[in-house]
Amino acid sequence: MSQEAVTQETKRPLRKERVGVVVSDKMDSTIVVAVVRRVPHPKFRKIIKRTTKLCAHDGKGEAKTGDKVRIAEIKPMSKTKRWRLIEVLAH
Repeated sequence: MSQEAVTQETKRPLRKERVGVVVSDKMDSTIVVAVVRRVPHPKFRKIIKRTTKLCAHDGKGEAKTGDKVRIAEIKPMSKTKRWRLIEVLAH
């Protein structure tokens, strides 16, 4: 092995972050966030909205329904939770 390979740190790739609106906070330490993407229609190329609902971990219970939040990818916590709450952007 070369000296450069030993000293070079292995960095993890940046985790995905998404901004969305909380649609449910009824579960214990879990929120459901609706993330909207704008994509072209496959045939007509008009821009349309596509919504994805993601379950995110909110251990402190900060986010409430209707809040705009930022979430980040994490390793799987349960069957559906693969995201965690980073911050509440707006109430």
